[in-house]
Amino acid sequence: MPKRSRKPDFAQNALRVLEQTIGEELAKPAPPPKNPAAVALGRLGGKKGGKARAANLSSHDLSAIGKKGAAARWGTKQK
Repeated sequence: MPKRSRKPDFAQNALRVLEQTIGEELAKPAPPPKNPAAVALGRLGGKKGGKARAANLSSHDLSAIGKKGAAARWGTKQK
């Protein structure tokens, strides 16, 4: 995942200053509409994904995945 830029966005800063100066919020553009079929398909896969994957794994494999995740989260970071 790419990291966010830490450089200030001058256009957003200018808009914020303008809104504070005039004392009201300007209209923001509406986000583009989502395809309902794509939303339903993504939700369907997301609802059953983890349970279906766990059901197909052996207890040994499931344990190994859990240990790897715990080590990544709580283990010491290597330099």
